[in-house]
Amino acid sequence: MPHTKTKQITNRLARLEGHIRAIRAMVIEGRSCPEVLIQVAAARAALDQAARVLLEDHLEHCIVDAQDHGDVSSAIGELKEALNRFIG
Repeated sequence: MPHTKTKQITNRLARLEGHIRAIRAMVIEGRSCPEVLIQVAAARAALDQAARVLLEDHLEHCIVDAQDHGDVSSAIGELKEALNRFIG
C-alpha cells in the first residue's frame, strides 16, 4: 500500500535541513548562545513534527497493510522497537 504522507514528510525534512544550516551559520557567526538555543529548540520541535507525521503514515498504511496480510503482531513489534529507540 502506498504511503500518502511521503511528500509532506520530505517537505518537512527539507525545511529542517535548511534550518539546521542556518543554525550552523549562527554558530559560525558567533551569535549569542540563547539565540542559537532557541533555534535548536525550534529545529527539535520541527523534527518531532516530522516524526509525528511519519508515525501517522505508518499507522494508516503499514499497520493496516499488515492487518490485511495477517501480520499485525510482527508490525506492532517493529513499531514498538522503533518507538523505544525514538523515545529513548
